[in-house]
Parts: sequence; structure tokens; C-alpha cells
Amino acid sequence: MAVSKSTLSIAFIVLGGLAVLFGTVLVFVGPIIIDDQIVKNIEINPNNGLSYTMWKDIPVPFFMSVYFFDIVNPNETLDGEKPTVVQRGPYVYRENRWKDNITFHNNHTVSYKEYRQYFFEESMSVGDESDMVTIPNMLVLGASVMMENMPLRVRLLLSRTFKTFNEGPFLTKPVGELMWGYDSKLVDFLNNYLPGMLPTSGKFGLFAEFNNSNTGQFTIFTGQDDIRKVHMVDSWNGLKSVDYWSSEQCNMINGTAGQMWPPFMTKQSTMPFYSPDACRSMELVYQRPGVSRGIPVYRFVAPKTLFANGSDYPPNEGFCPCRQSGLLNVSTCRHNSPVYISHPHFFEADPVLLDTVNGLSPNEDEHGLFIDIHPETGVPMNVSIRLQLNLLIKSVFGITETGKIAEVVMPMIWFEESGYIDGPVLNTFRTNLVVLPMVMEYMQYIFIGLGLAGILGAVVLYVSDKVHGLLHFFCMF
Repeated sequence: MAVSKSTLSIAFIVLGGLAVLFGTVLVFVGPIIIDDQIVKNIEINPNNGLSYTMWKDIPVPFFMSVYFFDIVNPNETLDGEKPTVVQRGPYVYRENRWKDNITFHNNHTVSYKEYRQYFFEESMSVGDESDMVTIPNMLVLGASVMMENMPLRVRLLLSRTFKTFNEGPFLTKPVGELMWGYDSKLVDFLNNYLPGMLPTSGKFGLFAEFNNSNTGQFTIFTGQDDIRKVHMVDSWNGLKSVDYWSSEQCNMINGTAGQMWPPFMTKQSTMPFYSPDACRSMELVYQRPGVSRGIPVYRFVAPKTLFANGSDYPPNEGFCPCRQSGLLNVSTCRHNSPVYISHPHFFEADPVLLDTVNGLSPNEDEHGLFIDIHPETGVPMNVSIRLQLNLLIKSVFGITETGKIAEVVMPMIWFEESGYIDGPVLNTFRTNLVVLPMVMEYMQYIFIGLGLAGILGAVVLYVSDKVHGLLHFFCMF
């Protein structure tokens, strides 16, 4: 039996109306379902295999690339001329990170220690750990600045000690020894007679404390009671604040531990985190949108005020005593040694710093730090943290090893810690937290579109049926 056009019209209207209704419901309910799915996948919960594994073991490639500033005119520098450096590297190390001593607490926090190991990757490096480079001798030039205001007899005694142990103002050693430590009779002497003066009781090296070490005990929020607090630091080594700096604001422990952030970020969001290595909290700001391996991201970068001095940016007064903008004085948390952190090649620093050293050429692409983050989940897709280690050197009366060295903040090394999500982890992340929510979002519009098309089809059928009826009626006459 043939179905009349009127019946088909009614069927199309009903089905179209239901489709429009279902699509409209999805418009309002869909985002709630999507957000709920994100929340369940992002909170720190051992029952959540995806995000918990990413948080606990960081199963993504992570590397540390180190660049040395090789001093090519050490004798002239000792005589007061401007130092000239040549960048050497990168010397690339694969970085393994994992969390241990994980303890969940009743107040929706979890405590842990994160450990790190470094393995040299010769195939990714420009050079070998046996390469010889010349840098300032921190034991001599750093200690000289530290003792500058001590009585003359103390400075003379220190100079005699340097001579006794054959320690000069500059070191020429293999990269591997400068990184991970070298034997020094002076270090042994100081550890025996002045214990606690040096940060190490064994070999002395720029990264001697880093390998096979942890970053302290972090206690962070799991987000199970409030997803807006997930990954935010509750305490570090039991502290709610540190005492390295001279203001309450600068001593605050803010933000996350620097690996993940709360979800649902906007362009107005910032990315605060606490860095034990820098001894302070830092904050990145939104720069621009982008795409990383097919996933939409926001790029966050360091604001120009990050290392500004207190004169240029008053909130940073607590990090002083300050020198030029672009330098962070970390002596208070580095055994009072005259060490400064900056962006590589003094990027975004006071131009005066570039005039004191030959061989520097800053630019954003190579020397600016950034994090590309998926804003809906707060998970970084691509990370590049770049920092430079500098030493204040100068001539100190009574310590002949310092010669006529001009006062200069001397770049020693800069390093880049980089990582990105790739492989199976990327595919799982994209499927669960990007593709499925996107499909659900498109479904609502598909249902509304199909519904409206069905209703329009019903109207067309109804009108054509009526027109056909009228024509048939007139044909009878």
C-alpha cells in the first residue's frame, strides 16, 4: 500500500522535530558532558590510567641541551680587557623523570618527590663530553667576590690558599667534568676544615647536584574536590613560603610544580609555577594561539618583567639587591655565591649587559622560553625552558688571582629543558580529550541540521501534495 505524501510529511515533521530537539539539548548538555569528561581525566587519581601515568612517570621524550660560553681570551680578560666568548654545544642529555614516595592525603592533596637522571646523547650533540672549554673558576672568582668586604688579611690568606692548591681564575676542562664534577684538592680542603661552605661534599661541578637527585617534596592538590586547584602546590618541603627573599610576595610559593596546570584556560589566564632550582615562583603569560602535532594550543611565554629589577618593576624589589634588568640574583639560595640567572644571551635584558661581553647575539626564536599548552586540559604539548647561569667576576684587592678583571656578569652556560608529547601517548590524548569532545560538539549541529532539513522536506511534501490536489480538482472541469 502506497504511503501518502501527507503521512510522509507528518513523519518528517516528527523526526525532524525530534532531531532538532535532541541537537538543541546537546547544545546545552554537550559542554557539560565534555567538561565532565575532561575533569574525570585530568584529576590526579590512580584509577585514571591516562593522566595519572602522564603525571607519575612523564612517559614523553625530555632532553636537556647545554651550551658553554668558551672564553677565548682568558689572559686578556685577566688584564682588564672585555671577555670574548664562543658558544659551544649543544651537549644533549636525555632526561628521565619519575615520581616516588607518592602519598595521598585526606584533604585531597598528594605528596611526592620527583627524581631525575641524565644520560648523554652523543648523536644529538654537537661535540662530545671530552671537548675542552674554558670558563671562569667559580671556586676562585666566585669566592673572591664573596670575600670582597672581609679584612685584608683574610683576602691575603685566601689568595695564598689558591696558590697552594694551584687554583687559577679560569678553568680549562672537559665538558663532562665541568658538568658532573671534577676532583679538586681545594674542595677537599674546604669540606674538611669549613664543612657546609660548599654545596657539595664530593666532586665540584655545575650540575653535580642534579644527577640522581630530587627537587624536594611537593604536596599538590589532586583536584578531586575542586578541579580549579588540580596540580596547584599546597607546600614544598613542608613550607607554604620560602625565606630567600626580602618581601612576603617574592617568598610566596605560587602555582603548580611546573608540569601541568588546571584545565579550562583562557587567553586571560596566566601560568604560575614554583621552581626549586630558581628558588622562586614564576609566571608565564599568553602570547598567541597555535597548533602542536594536530592539537590546538595556547603559547605562554615569560613576560619582560620576569627578571626586571626593582627600579623597572617595583614588585620585584623583594628579589634585590639587583643589578641591571634581566638578571635574577640567586645568591641567597646558592650559599651566597655571586650567581645570577637570566635568559640566554641576555635576551630581553638591559642592553648594557651585551656591551660587557663579546660574542652574544640574543633572539626570541633561539633564546626565549615558552610552553605550548592545550587550554581545555592544562596539559603542555611542547615545552622549552631556557635559562642562563652567570657569575659576577671582578678584581678584588688582595686576591692577586683576580688580576685586573673588569667588573662583569659573565655568562658561563645556558641550558634548554625541552619535551613534547608524541607517539602512543599523543594518540591516546588526542582521542580521549580532543577528538571525542570535538565529535560530540559537531553532533549537536548535525542533529539540528538534519532536523531542520527533515522539517523543510515535510513542508515541501505537504505543499506539493496540496498543489497536486488542486491541479487534479481543476482538471476534472
